[in-house]
Amino acid sequence: MGDPRAYPDRPHLAASAAIFRDGKVLLVRRARKPALDIWTLPGGGVEAGETLHEALLREVTEETGLAIDIVALAGHREMIARDADGRVTRHFVIMAFATRWRGGEPVLNEELSDFRWVCPDEVAGFQTTEGLAEIVDAAFTALTAA
Repeated sequence: MGDPRAYPDRPHLAASAAIFRDGKVLLVRRARKPALDIWTLPGGGVEAGETLHEALLREVTEETGLAIDIVALAGHREMIARDADGRVTRHFVIMAFATRWRGGEPVLNEELSDFRWVCPDEVAGFQTTEGLAEIVDAAFTALTAA
C-alpha cells in the first residue's frame, strides 16, 4: 500500500513542538524521505478525532519519549512539494507550538536519526525545514511572555 499522504487531494494537518529546556530547543533529524537528514521539530499528523494538543502530545511521545507542557501556538507553516510535472506530491499545514520540557531524555523512534538541544540563535546554522528558525523565535517569544 502506498503512502496516503503522497499526491493528496487535500492538505494534511500536522502539529509540531518547539520543546525548550534550559533555554535550548530540541531539533531532530529525519531518518526518512522526503525530509531525509533535514533538521526539524518533533511532530506529525493529526488523526481523525484528535485535537491538535492530543496529536502533539502523542507525536512527541512516539518520536522522542519526552513529556512536555504545551504553552502556546507559535505559528504555522505550509509545506507543499511538487513533482517535475508540477503536481502536488505533498501538502501539509503544520501548526507549531511553544512547549516546555517536563521530563525524560530523548529516545528516538525509527523516524528520527539524531537530536540536538541548541540555542535558538543556532538553528539557522542547521539544514532545516523552511521557516524553522522563525518558528523557534516565535516559540521562544511566546514562552518568555507566558
